[in-house]
Amino acid sequence: MERYIPLTGIDLVPASLLIDSEAPLDVLQAMADYRIRTVTQVLENIAFRGEVEADCVVLSDFAQLLAIPLRDGCDLMDAIGRRLQKEASEVEVAPAETVS
Repeated sequence: MERYIPLTGIDLVPASLLIDSEAPLDVLQAMADYRIRTVTQVLENIAFRGEVEADCVVLSDFAQLLAIPLRDGCDLMDAIGRRLQKEASEVEVAPAETVS
């Protein structure tokens, strides 16, 4: 696995926004959590309001604005998953001890 993974949705070469796949898992998880919970909070605020009036352009821009941190959070979760899978595959299962 590459150490620096570019965020998806940004097709520029070279990529400038990267995830350090070797960062501590708790740091990666905290960053994913922050992004996903922020989007969740905004969406819940909208969902529990009465009427929300906006035109299609504003709604489209707003959806894009929320999609960016949500995608970043998913990218972070993917990096965590790959790391955990790699670590799990490297763990050698010790043979069961036989009782005499």
